Amino acid sequence: MMMLRMNSMTLEINGETRTILPVSNVSELLKLLGIVETHVAVEINRRIIRRADWDHTPVSDRDRVEIVQFVGGG
Repeated sequence: MMMLRMNSMTLEINGETRTILPVSNVSELLKLLGIVETHVAVEINRRIIRRADWDHTPVSDRDRVEIVQFVGGG
């Protein structure tokens, strides 16, 4: 059980507290969650992250993450 805690991180994702495998940046988080990166906006701790910065923007334990997927229709 102790090993699981050391190899995990806790994030609040869209209002839900989740324990996940550690990731180092936004791109890795989206891949882990199985979210296709097109038509998505990401905010960490109330700061919108530009798509160009996803590979360089760290994700840390206890961050608040909002992921919004845009859906077309009419």
